[in-house]
Amino acid sequence: MYIPAYFHETDLARLDWLARYDAFGTLVSVADAGPIASHLPVLYRRDGKRVTLTGHWARPNPQWRTIEAQRVLFILHGPHAYISPRWYVDPDSNVPTWNYATAHLYGTVRLVHEPAALAKVVAALAAYYEAGAEKPWRMAESADNEQRLRGIVGFELLVDDIQLKFKLNQNHSAANVEGAVNALAASGSDDARCVATLMQDALQRRPRL
Repeated sequence: MYIPAYFHETDLARLDWLARYDAFGTLVSVADAGPIASHLPVLYRRDGKRVTLTGHWARPNPQWRTIEAQRVLFILHGPHAYISPRWYVDPDSNVPTWNYATAHLYGTVRLVHEPAALAKVVAALAAYYEAGAEKPWRMAESADNEQRLRGIVGFELLVDDIQLKFKLNQNHSAANVEGAVNALAASGSDDARCVATLMQDALQRRPRL
């Protein structure tokens, strides 16, 4: 991923935040015919610098058949928003752009086929995404569920390279940033308001000269 120095983020707490924001990402690998991608929810875990992602495919998805021996890419998609130069103090000196936060996570995949291990994958994903529900769904032990587990293939992705990009107008004056923040905050879009919050935070964290 192209990351200018202004937008390069190294604080892994920002990666934690991205995973909490939206852990439905894109897993990219290469098959005989070229690149192949799957859009998958994952369970994110970090222990220090060690990051793992756990999830599963439907067994008919061909991606799992060629993925195990290669290095792959998982993309976490954060909030994003259009930025208009009319929000700046000097609009005629600028052009439109797009602000966003994203992570590219590279690593290798271990496949999970064993029914007991697959049950743990499904249970862990459900426990995370059902958190807060009045009556959270839990997988029951039954012959039907055993049959359903045979219809999926699980994976664990061990991440060995983390690339974080938070593009938030860090290369603009504080006045331009504040103008964009105010416009985005007034928007009806959840993504736009989230980007405004990230921009305000990045502005506050700028080194004082």
